[in-house]
Amino acid sequence: MRRLVGFRRIGHLGTLDPIATGVLVLVLGRATRLAQFYSGRRKRYLCTVRFGFATDTYDAAGAALGPDAAPALTPEILEGLAAPLVGRIQQTPPPYSAKKIHGRPAHELARKNKPVELKPVEVDVYELRLIGIDGCSARFSIECGPGTYVRSLAHDMGRALGTGAHVSEITRTAVGEFSLDQALSLEEVAAIHAAGRLAERVIPLEGLLADLPKVRVLPVVERRIRHGSRFTVPDSQVQPSVVQASQFVPAHLDADRWKPARVRIFNREEKLIAVAQPVVPRVYQPVVVLEAESQSWRRSQDLARHPRTLNRKK
Repeated sequence: MRRLVGFRRIGHLGTLDPIATGVLVLVLGRATRLAQFYSGRRKRYLCTVRFGFATDTYDAAGAALGPDAAPALTPEILEGLAAPLVGRIQQTPPPYSAKKIHGRPAHELARKNKPVELKPVEVDVYELRLIGIDGCSARFSIECGPGTYVRSLAHDMGRALGTGAHVSEITRTAVGEFSLDQALSLEEVAAIHAAGRLAERVIPLEGLLADLPKVRVLPVVERRIRHGSRFTVPDSQVQPSVVQASQFVPAHLDADRWKPARVRIFNREEKLIAVAQPVVPRVYQPVVVLEAESQSWRRSQDLARHPRTLNRKK
């Protein structure tokens, strides 16, 4: 993406497992400053779980840990396995994961055949719904909070069945409000960029964090915000959030965890300039202040000179 669009600063809202495909949200330029506000977003997946044997990576890329038991699967059996894994649960991450052990990713230790002891963590699983059975494989629809490993869900169902299981296929279909139907492959990005039309498929800063209320301020207040100072906004000037509902994204964008109330701050030109949170009623403190665009930046029509967010599929 750096080579394609010319941005040095590119971040993401969560990587994909090696065998996974689907939504990978990229944030470009100044939009990287806003990535922190997406850390609690729910995610959706479609996955195929192969029952019969486990693997050391909990997916099809790993080595089998035993012979194939080839179990006979029924909806009743699978729904019974899935039910205890829905809700706020304790989940042990896979040994082949990015979880840190004494500052080192667990997968580095696992690949060197060193002991990997990961402690269970609390995660949220909102849906683990069976949608089909094909022999020893079952297809599931999953909606979960951040930090949840779909591979561990498959592994735990296999362990409960007594035959082992692993993920044979996984597709991430949504990260919060960003869904697979919006996504572009790298090949599509390259073709659209070559045609000079990539800006049409990129979400501007002003279109991000639409779930947060909006405040429009005058230049005198904007100057205070630019310096990181507190500012006052009457309640009547706070506009409620407007989120476009979609069948492809979670009905609730964030996990069911506490988070501070925040608002998006726009200037008179309708440019997003900051994200702030209240400290006392009607008084706000900037949390992130976005640097002002230069006049040459505003005049430029080159995508590589505009801060944007891009949603892509692998």
